[in-house]
Amino acid sequence: MTTNKNRASELKAMPAAGLLTELMALTKAQFGMRMQVATQQMTNTSELRKVRRDIARIKTVLAQKDVQT
Repeated sequence: MTTNKNRASELKAMPAAGLLTELMALTKAQFGMRMQVATQQMTNTSELRKVRRDIARIKTVLAQKDVQT
């Protein structure tokens, strides 16, 4: 399992197109998890928090790349 610092450095190395595809995949996963929580099918709700933070991390890296260019 990678730490947050390693994950952030990996994301910074990725191209913007790769980040956008990762963001779309995580957004879809988050929606599915929210539906599972609503129907009480999800047992490990901490995964939802991890996905939410990964989405925020990707959005931050995308914003930083946008400012630099």
